[in-house]
Amino acid sequence: MSTPTLTTHAAARSRAHGPTAALWHAVELHRPVAEVDGACELTLCGSLARIDVEQVWPVPARDVCPACVVLAR
Repeated sequence: MSTPTLTTHAAARSRAHGPTAALWHAVELHRPVAEVDGACELTLCGSLARIDVEQVWPVPARDVCPACVVLAR
């Protein structure tokens, strides 16, 4: 019988691109937070965003990616 694993998500901020606003996204972490260097990572919705290790997912903001909210549940 396998033991359940706890999935950890980090908050990541995308860049504004054209008329698209910068949003907060969720990134699934497969390594310790100490090993995350703030580089761009692939988010749950498929965007690239820079991880902000000082932010906790879910972020208490209004500009959050709706797809990441659903996928991070």
